[in-house]
Amino acid sequence: MNVYQNYACKEEAELSAMRKAAWIAEQALTATLPFVKIGMSERELAAELTLQLYRAGCDPELAFSPIVSSGPNSANPHATPSDRILTNGDLLVIDWGASYMGYQSDITRTFRIGEIEPEFMQIGKIVLKANTSGRNTAKPGITAASIDKATRAVIESAGYGKFFTHRTGHGLGMEGHEEPYIRADNLMPLETGMTFTIEPGIYMPGRNGVRIEDDVVISETGTECLTSLPREIIQLG
Repeated sequence: MNVYQNYACKEEAELSAMRKAAWIAEQALTATLPFVKIGMSERELAAELTLQLYRAGCDPELAFSPIVSSGPNSANPHATPSDRILTNGDLLVIDWGASYMGYQSDITRTFRIGEIEPEFMQIGKIVLKANTSGRNTAKPGITAASIDKATRAVIESAGYGKFFTHRTGHGLGMEGHEEPYIRADNLMPLETGMTFTIEPGIYMPGRNGVRIEDDVVISETGTECLTSLPREIIQLG
């Protein structure tokens, strides 16, 4: 095991903190969703979510500032909350996390505001299938590249490969991005205790985007998913 693999393999006390960080994040989003409505701005929603993270028990230093992006903004994987108003027909991407005892969670869920175009419902199903494929592929001995391939193949076979524009995931711990990086050129074999995200997406410039992100840890026989909120595109507003 090299130094990066040793750093990436978490002990039980570390995993316990990461489970709590995931729980805090999910409690915060659950408390925030009832406030979501047409006419609310991305910035207002991000502020409410930040407040709820602290109420749920997040460390004073957030894991990262929440990403709240809607409509055309959701097609930018690295968007920042703006004054754009949530509108009927939008997809709404929320990427957030909590920190607990210095350990982080990093989750993304996508919602819809009112009725959306049938194609956007379809890409939501495709991304969910890709996310599921990645989570089901992960196990000890599998390379990081194999997980990237499993998620990407689903999106490519559906004809949206050019709209999946980033790696499938990244390691997670006290740092928001660390080994193992889940990308096509990383042949590192995964070992028990390695913790990382699986976050495929489809981003259609000028229209809408979908990302579904979960935090997983390699167990002795497969994976444990630290995140549990529904992954389907749920209607809000």
